[in-house]
Amino acid sequence: MAKVHVRKGDTVLVITGKNAGKKGKVIAVEPAKSRVIVEGVNIVKRHQKATPQMPQGGIVEKEAPIHSSNVMLVCGKCNKPTRIKKQILENGKKERICKHCGEVIS
Repeated sequence: MAKVHVRKGDTVLVITGKNAGKKGKVIAVEPAKSRVIVEGVNIVKRHQKATPQMPQGGIVEKEAPIHSSNVMLVCGKCNKPTRIKKQILENGKKERICKHCGEVIS
């Protein structure tokens, strides 16, 4: 199974493509396809059939997945896009650390 460097709930910056420069929160991660869905980024229009929840049907705008290599994690403390460093604690747990400020990214 492929690994992805971001998790659900992380704030990311899109670094390439038509949405470059946009920030958003990761809604979902698909590690098998190395793709992430980011809130408010890569909006596409889909035709929706009428359902009991949406009796009108119509055209719905929703987020489409983008490749995980096109996003960069944003540190919560220094508010910069950053790479991460992994550190193993004494109890065996792993932490993600910001390369710029050294702060733990939760």
